[in-house]
Amino acid sequence: MRLFRILKKPVTTEKTSNLEMLQNTYVFEVAADATKIDIKKATKELYWVEVASVNVLNTREKFKHAKKRGMQLRKRSTKKAYITLKDANAKIDFSVIK
Repeated sequence: MRLFRILKKPVTTEKTSNLEMLQNTYVFEVAADATKIDIKKATKELYWVEVASVNVLNTREKFKHAKKRGMQLRKRSTKKAYITLKDANAKIDFSVIK
């Protein structure tokens, strides 16, 4: 699997920002068929950081009913990876891929 297809995009919310500052953990949206080993290799090769652990979370598909005409909106299921770095001083710079 190609490296750029494994790590789709970083998830940037208030919760993930706190994780980055306090626990040195970054959150990425990843491909549905990616494994923990694939995610670890892709992070190491793209950002040149040592990964301590990878935790994976699958979110389920959610449905929401709209007000007009009984429409049903769908939020697709995603897969997130919580990546913890070994070095406490190491940071991932999302603007630069090495």
